[in-house]
Amino acid sequence: MKKKLVILAALSIFMTSCKDFLEPDSLSTFDTNYIYSNVDDARKGVNAIYESFGQDAFRSRLSNNMAGNTDIEHQSGWSSSADRYQIWDLSALATNSDLRITWNAAYTAIRNCNVAIEGIEASAALKSSDATISKKMYQMLGEAYTMRAYWYSMLTFYFGDVPNVRLAPKAGNDFFLPKEDRNVILTQVIQDLIDIEGKMSWADQTSYGIEQINREYTLGMISRLALQRGGYYLTPSLAMERKSDYLEYYKIAKEYAEKLITLKDRALPTDFRQVFLNESKFVTPANSDILFEVPFANGNGDVGWNIGITVDGGTTAAHSYGSGSNYMAIPPTYYFSFDTLDIRRDVTCALYKINTSGQAIFVNNSMNIAQGKWSRWFLDKAPGASTAKGTGINWPMLRYSDVLLMLAEAENELNGPTATAQDALRRVRQRAFDSKYWPEKVTNYLTSISGSKQTFFDAIVNERAWEFGGEMIRKYELIRWNLYAKKSQELVATTKEMADAAFAGSGKYSELPDYMYWKRDASGNFKILNPSRKYVGTPDATWTRVSFLASLKPTATTYQDWINKDWEKYYNGPVPGVARYIFPIPAEAITNSQGKLVNDGYQF
Repeated sequence: MKKKLVILAALSIFMTSCKDFLEPDSLSTFDTNYIYSNVDDARKGVNAIYESFGQDAFRSRLSNNMAGNTDIEHQSGWSSSADRYQIWDLSALATNSDLRITWNAAYTAIRNCNVAIEGIEASAALKSSDATISKKMYQMLGEAYTMRAYWYSMLTFYFGDVPNVRLAPKAGNDFFLPKEDRNVILTQVIQDLIDIEGKMSWADQTSYGIEQINREYTLGMISRLALQRGGYYLTPSLAMERKSDYLEYYKIAKEYAEKLITLKDRALPTDFRQVFLNESKFVTPANSDILFEVPFANGNGDVGWNIGITVDGGTTAAHSYGSGSNYMAIPPTYYFSFDTLDIRRDVTCALYKINTSGQAIFVNNSMNIAQGKWSRWFLDKAPGASTAKGTGINWPMLRYSDVLLMLAEAENELNGPTATAQDALRRVRQRAFDSKYWPEKVTNYLTSISGSKQTFFDAIVNERAWEFGGEMIRKYELIRWNLYAKKSQELVATTKEMADAAFAGSGKYSELPDYMYWKRDASGNFKILNPSRKYVGTPDATWTRVSFLASLKPTATTYQDWINKDWEKYYNGPVPGVARYIFPIPAEAITNSQGKLVNDGYQF
C-alpha cells in the first residue's frame, strides 16, 4: 500500500498558478527562514516541488502524449489542427496551449526547487549536530536538485536553449533572462547531482520509498543526463550535432551507473508483468526494478485514461470501471519486432480492449494495439461508472533495467562490447525469456552481437525498444542517438512491406498474420489463435476472424493514410533526413520576457 507523497495539495507553503515563470508568484506569508529551520516544515516546503507532476502539463502531456511519435509508439497528427495534433505532427505553433502549460509547469517546478534549495542551504538544520536531522535535510536538498535537473532535461529536449533560472525569486533579481546554451544547463545540473547524491538516502530509508526522489533515482539520473549531454541535439540551423567532449559524459554515465550497481544492486524481479501491475495495484516495492515513480493520489493521474488498455465504459456500461482510452498505440512493426518467445511482447502490446459488457474483445485493427502495461481494469476496486481521469495509477520515471542498459551502452561506446557491457545486457535479456531458452536467446545471442561496437550498439537500440515500450522515453533516446529520422523512415518502409506481403500473399513478411482469429474460452479468457504467424486453413466456428496486416492496404496501389502521413515530418520535414523535434517557445513567454526571448532558428 502506497503512502503517497503529497502532490495534489503540495503547496501548503507556497501559492502557485500557471502564470509565466518570468512573473513569479509571491511567496506566502510564511518566512522561508522559518520554513526550512526544521525538518517537518521543510518537508512541507519541499513537497511543493512535486506539484507540477499533478498538473495536466505532466500527467497527460509530458509523461506520454508529447513523447510520440517514435518507432515504437504511435499517434496521428496530420488529421487535425488541435494542440496535441500539432505536437504529434511536429508543426506546433508558439500559440499552442499544450506547450504553454508545459513551459509554465516546468518553470513553476524550477522556481519551487530554487526556493527549497536556497532555504535548505541557508538552514542551520542542514549542518545540525543531530545526524538524523542533517541526513533528512540533505535528502530533501537532493530531491530539489534532482527535480530541477529533470525539468531542465525536458525543457532542453523540447525547446533547445532556454532561460537558466537558478535563483529563488526575490526583490532585486533579474527575472528577464535570455536563453542559455542547453549544454551549459545540462553540465550544471549534472554537477549539481554529482555533488549531492552521496548525501541522499536510499528508497528503503525514506518515508515514501519509490514514490519519493531517492538516491538510486538521482544516481540513475546522472547517467541519463550525461548520455543526453553526450548525445546529439538539433541546432537552430536544423543540423544534428554533438559536442567534441561527448566521451567525457559517457564516462560519467558509466561511472554513476556502476556506482549504483556497486552500492545498491538488486535482482530484477522475474515477473515482468508484475512490475507494472504493481502500479495498478498500488504496490510500491523498494529495492526492485522501479527506482522512482510519480505518486499520483487517488483522483489524480491519467494513467489508464489516456494511456493503457482501452476500457469502454460510462453510466450505461455493465461494469463500474469507467472509461479509458489509449492515445499512443503500438505500431504493428514494433509488435512483430519481438522474438515470439520474448515475454515482454504480450505485456507491452495488448491486442484486446474491454467493452461495455466488461468482456475482452479484439482491438479494432492493427493500428490500435494498446499499451498493455497499465489499465484501469487492473484496479482492485472499480473507481465508478462515470470515472475517466484520476485513476491514481503511478507512472514510472526510471527503472533499474534502464541503469543496466545505460551501463552497457556507455561501456560499449568507451571500450567496446566488453564483459562489463555484455553482463549488463545479459541481466536484462535473461528476464525476457524463460530460463530454458537462455542458451539460445541470451548466451548465443550475446555472442552473435558482440563482434563489434556497432553491432552491440544496434542491439542496445533494439533491447531498449523491447524493454521500455509504452513508457514514452524512446523519443529522447532516438534524439541523442541521432536516429529519430532514420527509425521513422524505416518504420514506414517496413509497414509498407508488411502491407504488400499481406495483400499479395508473398514477400519478406508473408508468414505474418494477414488475419488473426480470437475468442473467449469457456472461462471467459481472451485467446488469440495465431498471434505470430499467418493461419493456414479455416479454424472451427468458435473463432472470430479479424483483419490484421491485411487492413494496412485497402487496394493494390494504396496504403492506409496514416502509414504515409503520421511519420512524414519526422524524416521529410524542412530538412530531409532530420526530425525537427524542437518546438517554439510559447508566445506568452516571449511577450512577458521584455525582449529577452525570441523564436529564432529552426525555420519557425
